[in-house]
Amino acid sequence: MIVRDFNELKNTNRAVSNEQWTSVRMLLADDNMGFSFHITTLKAGSDHTFHYKHHFESVYCISGNGQITELDNGTTHEIKPGVMYALNEHDHHRLVAGDEDLVMACCFNPPVTGKEVHREDGSYAPADELEQA
Repeated sequence: MIVRDFNELKNTNRAVSNEQWTSVRMLLADDNMGFSFHITTLKAGSDHTFHYKHHFESVYCISGNGQITELDNGTTHEIKPGVMYALNEHDHHRLVAGDEDLVMACCFNPPVTGKEVHREDGSYAPADELEQA
């Protein structure tokens, strides 16, 4: 059994961040669960474009508000506590946090390793590329 405390992990190398977001990786690929699990906080007013070409992601909003726009067709959805979205087609999307921080629980498949960095196009490299690095 794996038991971890978010409040402990947020001060370790499992927490990654920049000026617009923080992601605490509760489960990673080396935990052998078949997915990774993160608590990610997007700063209020921040604007992000992502395109996970090699990963599927599902996201559940814990707190805050914002919008997600499907960039292929322009459809926008409101994000608020209780809303889940799943990027089941490697969807290119724009995520904008509203007037308060947007806190979300995220699952990735395949699981991230913890070595990923968002590329210029908003994607992560495939896992096999990271293994070779």
